[in-house]
Amino acid sequence: MSYTVPGMEEKDAAVVIDILQGRLNALNDLALTLKHVHWNVIGPNFIAVHTMLDPQVDGVREMVDDVAERIATLGGSPCGTPGALVAARSWDDYSIGRDDAIAHLGALDLVYTGVIAEHRDAIAKTEDLDPVTQDLLIDQAGDLEQYQWFVRAHLENTDGTLRTGGANTETEAARKA
Repeated sequence: MSYTVPGMEEKDAAVVIDILQGRLNALNDLALTLKHVHWNVIGPNFIAVHTMLDPQVDGVREMVDDVAERIATLGGSPCGTPGALVAARSWDDYSIGRDDAIAHLGALDLVYTGVIAEHRDAIAKTEDLDPVTQDLLIDQAGDLEQYQWFVRAHLENTDGTLRTGGANTETEAARKA
């Protein structure tokens, strides 16, 4: 890195870039996972879930672009290659193939939970380092939380609990859904 934005120390920019690269990896993975689910849903709720997911894919792809451009603005080089994503990630591939739409939503809820929790962690870490990046992440977290709400609306019981409550793996959540 040979420069960063005015008023920011290069060492702070390097920390923010590292945080953003993690978000870039997670969001790229999420966009691919959403499209995978979109292609593999079946059953009576197929059309509702299939059509619900495309706007989420588009929204997450926009987040990917915004994060990558923020990395570049800070003087970094965003890395969006599949190999780099796989090498850097701390999570496994999405584990559900062709399955009932509600089963996929159960698993997808856990995916969103992980992405949102890490986004919130990144928000906390950027508070003092870069409020501009923090603002970007806050906006994205709000959208991600809304997407998860759309997913959870299909999983919610009339008493407000989730059918997938207590599930720790995608497979378990899919089965409970």
